[in-house]
Amino acid sequence: MRLGFNMLLWTTHVSTDHSPTFEALKGAGYDGVEIPLFEGDVAHFETVGKRLAELELGVTTVTVMPPGKNCISADAAEREAGLGHLQWAIECTNALGGELVAGPFHQPLAEFSGTGPTADEVSRCVEVHAKAAAFAAERNIKLSVEPLNRFECYFLNTAEQAASLVRKVGAENYGYLYDTFHLNIEENDPIGVIAKTASCINHVHISENTRGTPGDGHIDFHGTIAALVDAGYDGWLTVEAFGSALPDLAAATKIWRTMFERPEDVHDGAIRTMRAGVSAARG
Repeated sequence: MRLGFNMLLWTTHVSTDHSPTFEALKGAGYDGVEIPLFEGDVAHFETVGKRLAELELGVTTVTVMPPGKNCISADAAEREAGLGHLQWAIECTNALGGELVAGPFHQPLAEFSGTGPTADEVSRCVEVHAKAAAFAAERNIKLSVEPLNRFECYFLNTAEQAASLVRKVGAENYGYLYDTFHLNIEENDPIGVIAKTASCINHVHISENTRGTPGDGHIDFHGTIAALVDAGYDGWLTVEAFGSALPDLAAATKIWRTMFERPEDVHDGAIRTMRAGVSAARG
């Protein structure tokens, strides 16, 4: 397994100005970083990618669907805009030298219909994501769709819903993102669902129940990692933690109190937790 860290702890728009953070993560022992794709163009991310390559850091990316760009909408124009957003994210990932685009790229965050997903919405998502997966495959990039908890979206909440979507899309480079934070909320047995859906998992977020330092809360990371190892997963374990330094992101992620003293405490504590989990799982 490779160990990564999501740059959203520091910024929503990564540039070469963040080289000291890249260097700190490399020095802490991380194999790569996850780059948020919320804005920017290919040329910008090519520059960032060159710096990451110099540091020999692997790259994954994460994106969300902005309002009006919706893969499940009944409005064909919104679905087309959703596909266009995914294609942009794929091109930016390619420019970074990245290998995978992750995130809840099925519907915009915090938009609700008042009910659960319909069969028509599932069909629309399958159609859009199949096209995006084909576009990504041409660039040797994987897609990893993320189920979120019910308070952030309604279309995709559980591991089985995500696995069902993956099976319907039916593309080798398309899987789902197992996130310990969200599935801790939605699953009665968040570790047990790993074996049941393992063939569909192609990315993992290590995120504490508080969104702070993994290992400081109540999520069973050792059990989670052991289940992933037992299931044959050998991809990224990428830390996703949020603080209060970025007001817009803090509001979006509902971070109303201080979860840690320093970002260094998060990345150092997280890598100890993950290394211990992997070591225990492998005996």
